Amino acid sequence: MRSAGRVVRVAALVVIFGMHASAAQQSFRPMRSEVRADRGVVAAGRTFVADAAAQMLASGGNAIDAGVTAIFASAVTEISHFGLGGEAPIIIYSARDGRVIVINGQGSAPKAATPALFEGKTAIPGNGPLGATIPAAVDAAALALEKYGTRSLAEVMAPAIALADGFPMYEFLRGYLQSERKASEPYEWSMRTYYPSGTVTPAGEIFRQPNLAATLRALVAAEQQARNSGATRAQGIQAGRDAFYKGTIAQRMTAAVRAAGGVMTDDDLATYRGKIEAPATVPYRGYTVHKAGFWNQGPALLQTLRILEGFDLAKMGQGSADATHTIVEAVKLAYADRDRYYADPDFARVPGPELLSAEYAAVRRALIDPARASLEQRPGDPEKNAARIGTEARAALKGWTTTEPDIRPEPREPGDTTAIQVADAAGNLFSATPSSGWLLGGAFVAGDTGVPMSNRMQAFRLDRSSPNVLAGGKRPRTTLTPTVVLKGGKPFLAIGTPGGDSQDQQILLVLLNIIDFGLDVQAAIEAPRVNSLHPQSSFDDHRAQPGVLEVERSLASDVIEALRSRGHVLRLRPPYGVSTGVVAAGIDPLTGRLRGGADPRRERALVAY
Repeated sequence: MRSAGRVVRVAALVVIFGMHASAAQQSFRPMRSEVRADRGVVAAGRTFVADAAAQMLASGGNAIDAGVTAIFASAVTEISHFGLGGEAPIIIYSARDGRVIVINGQGSAPKAATPALFEGKTAIPGNGPLGATIPAAVDAAALALEKYGTRSLAEVMAPAIALADGFPMYEFLRGYLQSERKASEPYEWSMRTYYPSGTVTPAGEIFRQPNLAATLRALVAAEQQARNSGATRAQGIQAGRDAFYKGTIAQRMTAAVRAAGGVMTDDDLATYRGKIEAPATVPYRGYTVHKAGFWNQGPALLQTLRILEGFDLAKMGQGSADATHTIVEAVKLAYADRDRYYADPDFARVPGPELLSAEYAAVRRALIDPARASLEQRPGDPEKNAARIGTEARAALKGWTTTEPDIRPEPREPGDTTAIQVADAAGNLFSATPSSGWLLGGAFVAGDTGVPMSNRMQAFRLDRSSPNVLAGGKRPRTTLTPTVVLKGGKPFLAIGTPGGDSQDQQILLVLLNIIDFGLDVQAAIEAPRVNSLHPQSSFDDHRAQPGVLEVERSLASDVIEALRSRGHVLRLRPPYGVSTGVVAAGIDPLTGRLRGGADPRRERALVAY
C-alpha cells in the first residue's frame, strides 16, 4: 500500500496537470484523461477534501469511512457551498449487503414553521434565522458511518478538526467571502467567524475557525467518553451525534436562531432523526439507476431516462442538434411532473410507481416535437396514464400558463452545494450531495458554535395547493441528488454535482455520454453541456423561464444555430461555463479496475491510488 503522502502527491498531479485524451465519438479534446486505479478513487469539491478521504482509504478505511471523512472536511473548507448546519443526502452501494440504500440527510422544517409565519410574502427567505431547516448533515454522516463504515467518529473527524484549526485560504473561497461580506454583515457571529479581523483572509494565508473546531472536538469527546464507559463503536458514534443534537451545542444553536427572530427549538433538534430508505430506481439500457425518493428531485432524472429509452440517441450522435433537442424536451416533461407532484411522502400522496412506469413514459414521449421546442409547462396525469393533466386542472395551475420566453437577468454564479463520490477495491460506492450553510446571500452562523445554518426552507412553497407546501416537521422537496448506477447488478458508478435545479440535468448528460455515446468517464464529464432554465426554480420566487436554454459555446456552431431555429431561447455561456461541477467514481465492468473523473467546471478534485 502506498503511503498517504504518496496519495496526496498523485492527487496534485491529477488535478493540476491532467493529460489530454480523445475519443472516437467526440469532436472536443478533454483537458484530463480518465483516471484508473486499483485501491481507491475519491472525487470531490476541493483537494483538501479529496486528500482527507484518500488518506482514510489508504489507512484501511472503506468508501463509506472515506465519504464521511469528506463530508466533515467539506463542512470546514467549502463554506462557500456547504457548512456543518446543512444537509447531506447520501446513497450507498454496500458490497457487504449487495444492495443500494438511501440516507435521506435532508432536515425538516421547524415544528412551528407554517405558511402563516410568512404571511404577505411570496417566498420564504433563503438566508437568516428563518431560512434554516433542521441541520441534517451530522446525523446523516453518523448514520452512514455507524451502519456501513468501520471507523470511529474521532477517526473520520480528525482531518476536519485539523482543517478547522487552519487551512490556506484559496482564491475560489476568498472570492465568495469578498462578494458576500455585505450580505453577512447583519449577523454578528457570521462576521466574527468569517471576518475575524474585519477583513477577508488573503489567498495563501491561514484561515482559522476556532469555534467550529471546538464544536467538532466536543462531538469526539462525547464519543470517547461513551467508549471509556464501555460503549460499542456504534454507541460511541451515536453519543457523538447526540452531542450535536441534544447537548449544549444544540441549545446554543437554537438560542442564537431564536434571538435573531427564528422559530427553531431545542425540541426540533432533539427529536430529529434521519432514516435509511429504499431508493427509487429505473432500468436503462442494461443499467439500473438509483436515486433518492420523491422528497428529492432525483426521480426527475429517472423519468427522463424512461422517456429517452424510446429514442435511438446513439444514432442521432453525441452533441448533435437532434440528440440535444430530444434530451432537453424530455427534461422539460420530467421536471413539469416534479413541480406538480413531488413532495415529502410523509405529508403528501405522490404517485411514484405511476410516474416511473414505462407506460406513462410512452404517452409523455409522444408530446416531444422533433422540430420545435416547447415553451409550455406540461405536467401529465400518471394515475390516468394521460400525457397531460385535464383542461380544468391546467387552467387552475398558478404561474404555469406562460408560453412567452421570460429571459431574466444573467444569474450570479451560485454558491450552492458540493458533491462527494468514492469507490473502493471491495466494490463499495458512496455518493453524497452536501449543501446549505453557504455564503451566498449571507451566511447565518449560530452564535459561538461556528456552525452556519441551512438555507433549505426556501425550497418549500407557500401556495397551500402545492404538495410541497410548508409544514412543520416536513422535508422540503430538495434539489440535492446523489446517484448510484449498477450494471448487471454490480457496482458501476457513483456520480453527483452541485447546481441546484440543474443537478439532474447535468448528471443525466454525463450518464448519456457514457451509456449511449460510449465516452469514458472524464470525457463524458468534459463534453460541452446545455442546461434548461425552463423548469420552475426551486429557489427565490420559484419562477420558470420558458424555453430558455444555457448552451456552452464549445458546442458546435451549427448545432447552436439548429437549436435556435427550433425555438430554444438560447443563453450562450463560455466553454465550461455552465455552473456545475460533476464528479464520479466507479468500477470498469470490463477490467474490474476503479476509475473516476472530475469536472474542470468549478475546479473539482480527484485522488486515486
